[in-house]
Amino acid sequence: MGIERYERGTFTHQGTTHDVYRRGSGPAVLVIAEVPGITPEVIAYADRVVDRGCSVVLPHLFGRVEGASRDPRNLARTFAHVCVSKEFNLFGLRRQSPVTDWLRALGRAEHERAGGPGIGVIGMCLTGGFGLAMMADDWVLAPVLSQPSLPVGLTKRHRADLGVDDATLAKVKARAADGSCLLALRFTGDRLSPGERFHRLRHELGDRFLAVEIDSSRGNPHGNSVVAHSVVTVDLQDVPGHPTREALDRTLDFFAERLGVDAPVTA
Repeated sequence: MGIERYERGTFTHQGTTHDVYRRGSGPAVLVIAEVPGITPEVIAYADRVVDRGCSVVLPHLFGRVEGASRDPRNLARTFAHVCVSKEFNLFGLRRQSPVTDWLRALGRAEHERAGGPGIGVIGMCLTGGFGLAMMADDWVLAPVLSQPSLPVGLTKRHRADLGVDDATLAKVKARAADGSCLLALRFTGDRLSPGERFHRLRHELGDRFLAVEIDSSRGNPHGNSVVAHSVVTVDLQDVPGHPTREALDRTLDFFAERLGVDAPVTA
């Protein structure tokens, strides 16, 4: 069972069109895949969101769908595509990726389609910080950042940068001051998603920033790899009580609580 259970469509905003996969009912949650694309692990996470009573929206921004291989050549090929794409800001400071404008329009359209109090969103790795830009919109009630990795941490300034411009950050901070929350996940040893970025988020958002940092130090008691990166997909250890499983469950609870969903957890 995989992507064939999802309805394929398209969404266009300002001349840009991407495929979109949808499944479920209830308030919408955008699940934005990491490199190399909509892998089986990403679909498995999306299925859990559906099981919690939400409708899932999977935008296809790069790579292959479901058959996306994580072998080094395919990862390099997909990353090379992202590098030359004008939709992604990999290195610029204090500005977001242009694709976030398309995602914000998609989010509004999905909220209007699905109804409910608002929408949720989770990005991963290169898309991990996109939920921060989307949080500027009033209908985004449950933004999750999983191992946010842009801009690439070339310098100390890059590692502390949030991947949004000053005007967007001001809107996000105003929403936080009004009670909105942001949930973010990372492994402690993840150099792609540096700790400086979480420190900056704490500084900007205060106690409205909900951080989950999972021990990946050498010899850690949970068996996490020292190069662990993808919290809710590849590096998930799907065992009750394991910190990665607890982090995954916390994202599902966050969506359910913020979007007013009462569906029971399914196995």
